[in-house]
Amino acid sequence: MNPKLTKILKITLPLVLGVFLIWYSIASATPEERQKTLQYILGADPKWIILSIVMGLCSHLSRAYRWKFLLEPIGYKLKVSNSFMAVMAGYLANLGIPRSGEVLRGGIVSTYEDIPFKKAFGTIISERVIDSIMLLIIIAITLLFQSKDLFIYLEETFTSTILILVLMVVGILLGILFLRIIRKSNHPFLLKIKNFGEGILEGVKSIFQLQKKVAFIFHTLLIWVLYVAMFYVIKYTVPETAALSIGPILATFVAGSIAMTTTNGGIGAFPIATAAILVLFGVDRPAGEAFGWILWGSQTAINIIIGALSFLLLPIVNQKK
Repeated sequence: MNPKLTKILKITLPLVLGVFLIWYSIASATPEERQKTLQYILGADPKWIILSIVMGLCSHLSRAYRWKFLLEPIGYKLKVSNSFMAVMAGYLANLGIPRSGEVLRGGIVSTYEDIPFKKAFGTIISERVIDSIMLLIIIAITLLFQSKDLFIYLEETFTSTILILVLMVVGILLGILFLRIIRKSNHPFLLKIKNFGEGILEGVKSIFQLQKKVAFIFHTLLIWVLYVAMFYVIKYTVPETAALSIGPILATFVAGSIAMTTTNGGIGAFPIATAAILVLFGVDRPAGEAFGWILWGSQTAINIIIGALSFLLLPIVNQKK
């Protein structure tokens, strides 16, 4: 397939899927259900939304601060202000092009902090590994609370899970083969790739060279506790979800986290996924979708606002650069 066409499809397909899911969500609901969903959204108590937004911003700030601990072992000091703006700009970029935010984060600190991109990107990969482990831990805890309901949801909604796992294994095997070819090759282009890969690897290795392990673990736990808390407080915005215990909230969190990877920033997929889980716990669909839209809408709005401001402020704050 043409590389340009592949790139275009990678960008447009998640967005098209998100738009389709929004249309499907609206079209498949009755007029009464659409009216109820809108009423729930308009009647949401703003204080819980504001609290959820504050928690979200605190988690982003904690993530920005945690990044410093990964860069210090490889000899670089990162300003918290630049780190935070890079993180927020990355979130904004992900809404347009999935996974582009990580590349943008590395580019920003490379531009304004004189940190080699390949090393910065390597530490971002380390972050992703740690965050994946944390999500797996939360999934394990959720299974202890709500194993039956979650398995039903995963079986009905994510029928391609096995295919995804197979593709991941194939990708890993192809990656290993590619690494062996690069190691033995003396081709100039492959040597450049090898040099770039070594820089990324150095960034990844920083996780094993942490000087402030306790602080890193603390911020990692704080980030994920705040993520779950963002979900928990939003339940008070919808009367039907206010009485939910931590178990259903964790199950909803897991479904929402998976949905976030399917489209640009979870557009369309997030409300549908959260509603599907909440229905299993006796919450009607309009209330479940209202929960999802309130949470996704508020967090996305603040990411757009702060992300855009970050793009504007970065060159101003770093005028000397």
